[in-house]
Amino acid sequence: MQIKAVLLRSLVTLSLTAAASTHTFAETLTVFAAASLKNAIDEIVDRYEAQHSESIVVSYAGSATLARQIEMGAPADIFISANTAWMDYLSDQALINEPSRFNLASNQLVLISSLPQTTFSLDQPQELIHSLNNEYLAMGLVESVPAGIYGKQALTYYKLWDSLKQQVAQSDNVRSALALVASGEAPFGIVYQSDAVAESKVSVAARFSELSHDPILYPVAALQESNKLTDPFLQFLRSKQSKAILERNGFLMDWQQRD
Repeated sequence: MQIKAVLLRSLVTLSLTAAASTHTFAETLTVFAAASLKNAIDEIVDRYEAQHSESIVVSYAGSATLARQIEMGAPADIFISANTAWMDYLSDQALINEPSRFNLASNQLVLISSLPQTTFSLDQPQELIHSLNNEYLAMGLVESVPAGIYGKQALTYYKLWDSLKQQVAQSDNVRSALALVASGEAPFGIVYQSDAVAESKVSVAARFSELSHDPILYPVAALQESNKLTDPFLQFLRSKQSKAILERNGFLMDWQQRD
């Protein structure tokens, strides 16, 4: 009888543990977000969790890295990309819920420096070449990271790419490029305006014209296998609260008027 009682208690304990684990899993939402969104999304998540019972786990990396992880079966519920190309990549494979897709925000591409009171006119490209003095220009990977792709387009537009491409230090996401400049390892870098807002050790030396690169948009979509908590969070991302947080962190919300 004692053995049966012990077995019964063990089974009950296992059942309760499994139920608790299932409940915990059901109440957690996983978001894959472009690295440049970290400060803003962290703040949005904090605000959301203060108003809801579920928790949100956010994984930040370059959009290309995240998209490929999703392609390989990573358990994400929502993807927020820093360009439309990587969202289209997943869409072409039927991995996102297309009706859920929308553009969250826009951004501006800027040249940053860790050197005090440094500004440039991009109409005078030789100024940047001279100031670099054979040192590195930090950027995201120019063939896969959105900020790097936009950066290469902008440098090409200003006829600077051929002169500077050997000095480009490429990073796997834009925040890594930002860190190189903030630490003084690279005197200049190309990042988003929101990155410059997030880091007090850098300043904006120049702003690239919108004509110099593709439109910078942050599309959001639920994944096909996302859980039931996805829709409320997507609605919150569209809210005035979220928009205010994004704007305070340097993102732009008026791209529809500017296009």
